[in-house]
Amino acid sequence: MLDEKFMRAAINTAREGILYGQTPFGACIVKDGEIISCMHNLVWENMDITAHAEICVIRDSCQKLKTIDLSSCVIYSTCEPCPMCFAACHWARIDGIIYGARIEDAKQFGFNELGISNETMKQIAARDDTSFAPIEITADFLRPEALELFRLWDKHGGQRVY
Repeated sequence: MLDEKFMRAAINTAREGILYGQTPFGACIVKDGEIISCMHNLVWENMDITAHAEICVIRDSCQKLKTIDLSSCVIYSTCEPCPMCFAACHWARIDGIIYGARIEDAKQFGFNELGISNETMKQIAARDDTSFAPIEITADFLRPEALELFRLWDKHGGQRVY
């Protein structure tokens, strides 16, 4: 289910985060065509290196839905999830990841990302855990708009990376 309004909601959430001094990442979880939660990165606000947008939105969605099983949910992320965030999507049993910018794009703006793609993570997960269907991955969705977030962040003095 590709829907530009959900990715644009993630992009707008990331923009809000940039204005609050956070890094240029946002994510939304969607279930049955409805947004459950949208969150931006909270690493600097919470002084928590694990507070990536995807982790924050998974936590919030689990609380709202009162479950740790997010099967039948899709995550829209402004950037390809890092291996930690991909693993969280896997453990939450999220059906699909739809992302804009790539991990390599984040690295070009100075983020200390592991250069492991979601497709590689999907292959590892499929090899090691055959108990449920692999996550469907859609790359480069509204990528130009997602890349613009890095430029906006840079323009707002984006120097704090991790």
